[in-house]
Amino acid sequence: MKLVIVESPTKAKTISKFLGKGFAVESSYGHVRDLPKSKLGVDIEHNFEPEYVIPKKAAKTVTALKKRAKESDSVILATDEDREGEAIAWHLAKILGLDGGADRIVFHEITESAIAEALAHPRKLEKHLVDAQQARRVLDRLVGYKLSPFLWKKVAKGLSAGRVQSVAVRLIVEREEEIKKFKSEEYWSIIGEFAKKGSVAFSAALAKIDGAPLEKFAIKNKAEAETLRGKLTTAAYSVSEIERKE
Repeated sequence: MKLVIVESPTKAKTISKFLGKGFAVESSYGHVRDLPKSKLGVDIEHNFEPEYVIPKKAAKTVTALKKRAKESDSVILATDEDREGEAIAWHLAKILGLDGGADRIVFHEITESAIAEALAHPRKLEKHLVDAQQARRVLDRLVGYKLSPFLWKKVAKGLSAGRVQSVAVRLIVEREEEIKKFKSEEYWSIIGEFAKKGSVAFSAALAKIDGAPLEKFAIKNKAEAETLRGKLTTAAYSVSEIERKE
C-alpha cells in the first residue's frame, strides 16, 4: 500500500478515485506544524532558528497520518507546488520520520492523466522553496508578534501587523507626521477670463509679472491680489502660442 498525502480533503477524495487499489489518499488539512502562539518561537541568537510545534487543530490529523504512514510501504507527498505546499511537505516528512524516504510529486490539474504523469516522475523536496516559506514565516513573527498586541490595545481587537501591514502603517505614520509639520500660509492666485468677439471664451492664470515667474512675487494676501487685479484690468493681452496635443 502506498500512502499519498495532499492538502485538501476534497482533492483527496477525487484523487483516490483515479488511483484505485494499492493507494490510500489522505489530507493534511493544510499546515501540520507552526510557530508556537505562546511565545516568539524564533531563536534570534542562533541564526533565527524557528521552533515548531503541532497546533491543537492539527494534532488529530497528525496522529492519523502517523498511523497510516506506519501501515504503508511508502509515502508520497503531493501537496501544492508553491512555497507553502513545499513547506507543508517538508513538515510532513519531519513529523512522519520520512527524511529521504518519501517521494514528492506535483501536478497542475486534477485529472487521471496528470496524476499518472506525476507519479511516473517523482522528485525530491525543493529546499529553497522551504527556506523561502520559513523566511516569510519567521519575518512575519519577528515583526508582528509584538506589534499586533499593540494594535489590539490602541486600535481594535483582532488586527494583525506583519511584514506587509507594518510597512503600510509606517508609511501612514510618516505621512501624518509630515502633515502635522506643515505650516499653512495664505496664498492667492489670479485667473483671467478672456474672449474675443466670435471666439470661445477661455481661462488663463497669471503666471508672470514683468517677465518674471509669479513664484518670485507670491500674492500673500487679499490686498496684494486686489492691487494686482486693478493693474491687470488696464493691461493688454495677446495669445503668444497655441499648442495642440492629445
